[in-house]
Amino acid sequence: MRSLPLTLAARLLPVVVLAAAGVAMTTSDDSDAHTTPAGPSPQPSATATGSAAPRHTKPPTEACATLPASLIKELVPGAKAAGNELKSSDLSRRTGCNWHALDGFDYRWLDVAYDVRSVAATPSGGGSAVPGLGDNASVSEKTTDDDGQGIREAVVTVHQDNATVTVTYNGGDFESHKAADADAIRKGAISAAKEAVAALDG
Repeated sequence: MRSLPLTLAARLLPVVVLAAAGVAMTTSDDSDAHTTPAGPSPQPSATATGSAAPRHTKPPTEACATLPASLIKELVPGAKAAGNELKSSDLSRRTGCNWHALDGFDYRWLDVAYDVRSVAATPSGGGSAVPGLGDNASVSEKTTDDDGQGIREAVVTVHQDNATVTVTYNGGDFESHKAADADAIRKGAISAAKEAVAALDG
């Protein structure tokens, strides 16, 4: 078994340290860096909303309960199904949850973030389209290298009326130092996004 780079070895004890070190933790706080910028929600306007009321009044209160335990077990082996609720200063608008674990030397991270606004969400550019998911959806993918350790990530962004759901899924093998399989990461992120969007309607 190869020895790990010092920075990665430090992150393994415990996994929480790995997460805190910033390995692709894009929704670990209220910054909403990969979803929507912080700040006051835009006010409804006649041109934006017409006479129709927003479809979603608030995000799921218990975001960690939006994905089935069986899916968490499949995508993040070794993680507790309960997950970790994301911090937010406005739970009436933003909620989320993340799961992360090491299964041997195989690392996986998954998080789901909800952002519900008073007007319809505006689609953002980038990524490839994911047909049949929400009003519109896209997935972007990237591979990063940290001290010789590859991490592959897929981010699925779904817009449904006035709600935006963002799912981030990534991982790598800390023994081979290779990034996780591209197809598995992409499909896993999309599977999680489908369940997360379904939870918007209860």
